[in-house]
Amino acid sequence: MRQNPLGRGAVHVTELAFGAAGIGNLFTPVSDAQAEQAVAAAWESGVRYFDTAPHYGLGLSERRLGAALATRPRDEYVLSTKVGRILEPAPDAQGDDLANGFAVPARHRRRWDFTAEGVRRSLENSLERLSLDRIDIAYLHDPDDHAEQALTEAYPELERLRAEGVLGAIGIGMNQAELPARFIRDTDIDVVLLAGRYSLLDQRGLAELLPLAAERGVGVVVGGVFNSGLLADPKPGATFDYAAAPTELLDRALRLKDICERHGVPLRAAALRFPFGHPAVASVLVGTRSAAEARDAAAMLERPVPTALWAELKERGLLPADVPTPEEVS
Repeated sequence: MRQNPLGRGAVHVTELAFGAAGIGNLFTPVSDAQAEQAVAAAWESGVRYFDTAPHYGLGLSERRLGAALATRPRDEYVLSTKVGRILEPAPDAQGDDLANGFAVPARHRRRWDFTAEGVRRSLENSLERLSLDRIDIAYLHDPDDHAEQALTEAYPELERLRAEGVLGAIGIGMNQAELPARFIRDTDIDVVLLAGRYSLLDQRGLAELLPLAAERGVGVVVGGVFNSGLLADPKPGATFDYAAAPTELLDRALRLKDICERHGVPLRAAALRFPFGHPAVASVLVGTRSAAEARDAAAMLERPVPTALWAELKERGLLPADVPTPEEVS
């Protein structure tokens, strides 16, 4: 599988990245065996970039991902995790964590912490859960309500760790484009993980973030290319940004699907390939919870997408006329 550099840095990532929230029991449980099989299938498909976070399943995602990668050569893959939420034991807590989206016992609580000490503690705890001696990429995770602390305390600490060689790259991961654009302007980050804001249905990342990233030599990893499900399988009840899709968006997704199929292209394939039309995009990250999903994502990314498809989507007003689209993939 093709690998691309993350901006100016030395870290290279495969075009397809494994998003490990699913194996942290996102919404519904996944067994240890299913999690291991999902990672193994992604590896067999050529994926060498794996992303996780303490937030995902209160550490379950990190533990399972570390266990599944334990037998893989460490120098052959890139692993990213995130900082900003500290997990603290909650021995008296009862029930599950579904209020935060994860089907796991609520044995820990999350505490927001974008201090320098919080960054160090978070990374130390992640290394312990992963059973690894290093992390390749560290993202500031969802600092929407903590922008100043993330900018003035957490980021400088990550920069120091990168300078010391502890981290290969640093970045910010969010489902909005405005604050990451500020980080590109005001810091020396290597990468932005942009979730849900550069897809066939939502191109808000193109207004400022993507051109700025290309100008400054910052890599972009695009997550949420299926917009939480609507572009994977548009039908009544499908979700967009983790909520029921509005009728207008569902109709638009169905029109996209119809045109894709008339060109012999599954909608999932077009959704995965679309972000690579922009030169700043290095990888697309797909949340994966099973071996079948891992294999499907890899197969869809390999499907040829004719230039005539992009042209028709623009002609019919389903994509803006000026949005960059990929060349035909052979």
